[in-house]
Amino acid sequence: MIAAIRVVLILLSVTLAACAAAPPAKQRTIGVLFVVHGGGEEQGVANQWDNTLQFFQYDPHNVIYKNVIWNPEAWPTVVKGADDQSYANASTQLKKYAFASERMGGKDPALKFTEQQQASLGAALKTAEKKAGVRFIADRAQWIGDMEQTKYLPWPRYMYEPKVPGGMQLTYCGSAKDGGPWKGCNPQRYNIDGPGERLLKQGADELVMIDMTVAGTRFWKSYDVVTMTRRMVDDWNKKNGTNIKVRWLNDITDLLAESYPNDPPGWTRSLGEPKNDPKVSLVGRPNPVVEDPILAAMMVDGVVNSFNKNISPADTAVMFINHATREGNEAFDPKIDDTLVLDARIKAELLRRYRTMNPENIVGSWMGLREPNIKIKIAGRVSSNQERTRQMRGEDLGNAWMYESNKQLPGGDHQYRYWDALAMLKDRGVKHIVVIFSQIVIHSALDLVEVPNQIAKEIGWKTWLYAKDGDYKRYPKHGNPFADYWGVWAEKECKVGDTKQACCFEMGGCKDGRPYPPLRQSPIDRAREDVDPSLTFDVPAYGHLGYDAAKGSPREDAAVQNQYTGTWAMWVPANDDPRMGELLAGEVLKYVKGEK
Repeated sequence: MIAAIRVVLILLSVTLAACAAAPPAKQRTIGVLFVVHGGGEEQGVANQWDNTLQFFQYDPHNVIYKNVIWNPEAWPTVVKGADDQSYANASTQLKKYAFASERMGGKDPALKFTEQQQASLGAALKTAEKKAGVRFIADRAQWIGDMEQTKYLPWPRYMYEPKVPGGMQLTYCGSAKDGGPWKGCNPQRYNIDGPGERLLKQGADELVMIDMTVAGTRFWKSYDVVTMTRRMVDDWNKKNGTNIKVRWLNDITDLLAESYPNDPPGWTRSLGEPKNDPKVSLVGRPNPVVEDPILAAMMVDGVVNSFNKNISPADTAVMFINHATREGNEAFDPKIDDTLVLDARIKAELLRRYRTMNPENIVGSWMGLREPNIKIKIAGRVSSNQERTRQMRGEDLGNAWMYESNKQLPGGDHQYRYWDALAMLKDRGVKHIVVIFSQIVIHSALDLVEVPNQIAKEIGWKTWLYAKDGDYKRYPKHGNPFADYWGVWAEKECKVGDTKQACCFEMGGCKDGRPYPPLRQSPIDRAREDVDPSLTFDVPAYGHLGYDAAKGSPREDAAVQNQYTGTWAMWVPANDDPRMGELLAGEVLKYVKGEK
């Protein structure tokens, strides 16, 4: 008996000693990447140059990737060259953002609100650590960024080190041809760690990405960031003998990766139609972020914030206006489908709060797109006869193709181009229209300047809800976002015989007989780009819709003919709403708990 007790005591002491000697279990460390579009507070040649080349880093088959990013001889041509789609219309963008920046008081507020949302996420994660039983570390990843933000690119050194034979490290800081050397430019700005690398060096066991690039919808730009991050982590794993994984919470089932064209290997849209496009159904592949009720609630609060207090909800309309995917990317990109899900939830919440609103007056719309010009012959270097047209408002962001469809636009309440939707609402007699760009969650030049000018050219700037007193908080100098004409990037002189004269940008035509709209300046057998004055629109007091120049002149003090007589306003995005941090952290916690 005594011997047996001694054996038990010996075994117990050995067990206790082993437990005492065992190190504590390593706490799970999750690196969280907040994914956003990115951009700078101030626009200029230097930042536009960086943004333009960053645009092409994700496509190794593109001519800019092959011939420009690591080619010192080509660097001075990027921003100051002729406006061309091959450079993502860099010179046009520079002119447009210069105007927008001046209207916003010199700084785009997007960065400020992005940083506030990132801080909100970080605080929410810190609060949740103890309950979740994990350690969270967080950083921000961007699709593009200005000179000061290259540290947020998914893999900065990927751009720094040449990826083509004979290429040079990317160190450009301007030349005499483009205003260089640029003030504050660091030639080593790409020779740094990115956000994922920083998290890995802090001990992250895995990386999870939560994305608000386009209000949480899955999108090819977000997929670019995810893919580049995974490429960086693969490199890290090879060098360190680890097996760290990257998960994208907006697409936790990896729909885009499975649906991405796989033949030819490494396909991108620069290669044209893929030989094989895996058909993966959306069924069972939801995006939990766009379905989060907090997101819809914030969007609706932003709509309500822009109601006209003198107009009843029954007489108020809401028009969604959004961007598309890129031509060809519908093969794997469900951005439009996700947008429809989000918009439907916003609409449902609006109707829940305001039972007298007419659901037929809550509609979705898209921008214009290029159309074929049969005069353009496809041969040699000319691979397309598509061009910008006035009918499509000179735009090319309207390829709102449904996922895995044959160029199919949405139907139902989202079947419209925005000018058609506005005309319909005007003719229905609505008295106030709130315009919501539901694919963004922060103020930027897009919703503060670009879209308001697009709307005002259709239904007027004097009908803007704040036209009488101005809005000097958002527009410190002028009190409003409006240009004299929309197309501030266009050429200002028009050919008249063998001479040139100032183009007429006044609806109804100029008193001296110059025509409006200006005549086409591009040869009829060459594609018309957005600098052609014929694509420029006056921004009239009461808009183009409902006006016919043949029936008389427009007026500045009153609507004429069938112009819009109500009011309109832009909704207000989430910006610094602390619920954004709650939403983002909540989706991370669902993943930690195994709910995703």
